[in-house]
Amino acid sequence: MRILALLVRLISGLNALIGNIFSWLALAIVLVCFTVVVQRYVFSTSFVWMQDLYIWLNGAMFTAVAGFALLRNDHVRVDIFYRPASNRNKAIVDLIGVVFFLLPFCWIVAYYGWSFVSRSWRLSEASANVGGMPGLFILKSFIIAFAVLVALQGIAMAMRSILVLAGQEELLPEKLRYERQETFEEHTAGT
Repeated sequence: MRILALLVRLISGLNALIGNIFSWLALAIVLVCFTVVVQRYVFSTSFVWMQDLYIWLNGAMFTAVAGFALLRNDHVRVDIFYRPASNRNKAIVDLIGVVFFLLPFCWIVAYYGWSFVSRSWRLSEASANVGGMPGLFILKSFIIAFAVLVALQGIAMAMRSILVLAGQEELLPEKLRYERQETFEEHTAGT
């Protein structure tokens, strides 16, 4: 069980590192977009490659931080039943969700995305816009990175679920455990 806990920490640490690095692209996107607007409306000039750049940065950021968002539980979820559930029930739901939905989805994205990405690399694909950015093949590679990072975080979720179901959740640091929801009685006791 200690090996599972170690793997959960390693995978979560990888996604946290990548997420913290790539989330800074949001600032770059704003700065590049602001620069394009100022160039266009103040100086009456424009560079197509800069317009491509902020769109490409946006695509790279969102695909790279998807695993990080899953780690932080930031993905949209219908949690009317999940949120108040016990940790054991959450673990069961997560385990089923990862095995039957998340991992197959990631496999489909990687499987069908591979030919798309490899074709782009073979052609050294660039922007379709005249004067646009070169290296579109690099951006398309983020499709595979997305599938791998989300799948890895899904595997970490499944391993965390196994630890919870085995009664070994204490092997994980507090930040990687399920959030404890206070009961109605606990909430009203303080008022």
